[in-house]
Amino acid sequence: MRRVHTPLCHFVTSPPQGGRSVTRGADFAKQLTSEPAENAEVEWSEKFAANDLPPCGGDVPKGTEGGISRHILGLLVLLLALLPLPAFAASKADVEAQFQTWVQKDLWPEAKKDGVSEKTFRAAFSGVTLNWSLPDLAPPGFPKPREQKQTQAEFSSPAPYFNEGRLQRLAVTGRGFASQYGPALKRIEKVYGVPGPILLAIWGRETGFGAAKLPNSAVQVLATKAFMSTRKEMFRTELIASLRILEHGDVAPDQFLGSWAGALGQPQFMPTSYLKYAVDFDGDGHRNIWTSVPDTLASIANYLVQKGWQRGRGWGYEVTIPENVSCAQEGPDLAKPISQWSSLGIARIAGKAFPFDELRAGGMMLVPAGRDGPEFIVTPNFYVIKEYNNSDLYGLYIGNLADRIAYGSGAFQGQWGDVGKMLRSDVAGMQKTLERKGYDVGGTDGLPGYKTRRSIGRWQEKSDMKPTCYPDSSMLGVLK
Repeated sequence: MRRVHTPLCHFVTSPPQGGRSVTRGADFAKQLTSEPAENAEVEWSEKFAANDLPPCGGDVPKGTEGGISRHILGLLVLLLALLPLPAFAASKADVEAQFQTWVQKDLWPEAKKDGVSEKTFRAAFSGVTLNWSLPDLAPPGFPKPREQKQTQAEFSSPAPYFNEGRLQRLAVTGRGFASQYGPALKRIEKVYGVPGPILLAIWGRETGFGAAKLPNSAVQVLATKAFMSTRKEMFRTELIASLRILEHGDVAPDQFLGSWAGALGQPQFMPTSYLKYAVDFDGDGHRNIWTSVPDTLASIANYLVQKGWQRGRGWGYEVTIPENVSCAQEGPDLAKPISQWSSLGIARIAGKAFPFDELRAGGMMLVPAGRDGPEFIVTPNFYVIKEYNNSDLYGLYIGNLADRIAYGSGAFQGQWGDVGKMLRSDVAGMQKTLERKGYDVGGTDGLPGYKTRRSIGRWQEKSDMKPTCYPDSSMLGVLK
């Protein structure tokens, strides 16, 4: 983790955790993004939020130094020196000792009860110490992480997420792998029903087709977080699952590598997801998602199928929605036959008709930036992709990249507008107001999901406003 030097009158906050939140099986809260093989890299998003403290010194009257006379300043310094310093219960060495005791006295009995042998347990923890560089740590005996009021915009325009240069490079590399692993992809699609381009897109997005480095011992990361993170119970469950993986012998401890959040291998599965969804597709007796491409791709396919992938259907279509059709109709719970959407004048942006065999099938409106961005009719498979990472933008990224690999298509034609400048706290305030008015916003978390977007649209319609279906600062003085 980068170290940030700040003036003494300020303090450093810990990296915010958001976006890739820990909601899906395939890897909680990870923020790993990658380039394709020819330019592989891992981007670690470690933003430090601003704090609310005033600037050093502040406004001071004339005739003083720093707003306080030298004599008074001297007395204050003396008084502060005489005050007792806060006594923290532990040093890092103390915490390391507590950790080793916890491993032997607390964790080992649970692992043994779960079928982990002493041999496996000792090998897994040989030389393992705490990783103090990880985010969201709350070491015992240290001051608790201090919550910060929000002073920066939470959201930015979605446009940078769809970096055209990166998407083009991933598509080129993906088409090469589509040819190289063509036979395996055909067998996987025959077994699971998931198209190869979707699997390649997820593989490319997660770890740059396996080229991204996974520098961390998964056991060390998970043990550190299970012992002293802000979500200890979740990571304890994942740690025990990781020990079960090692017990099975699919991977040696020194090759058991993952991301800073403990996500494993090329598809970035959390250990519990590995146990549920990883498969041995190359027939060597091991579910190897670290070095086996067939196992990696088939495991992703199995994950999607278990989450509800519908064989024979794609992910969705970019469309144009006429002005007289309300944008407040989006969401997976408002599905209609695609023929019905079409009858309202919604048309594919490519000028093509919807596939005939799709017309009777259900589709859903998706307007991730309201009226100020690309518009879509998506299938239930789009929401299955979101099970991999619970983000509309992630689902669209995978869909767009898969189309590029399969058909050589390009960027979405709709332009992302000037959105994403709201404070998350302000959006949460809007959500609370809408809830009081009887709207279902899906929770007051400050995140503008589909329920919040369509509630805004419905409120705008009821208020005789042109519906935009997205939070905007102009609503702050009106939505009360």
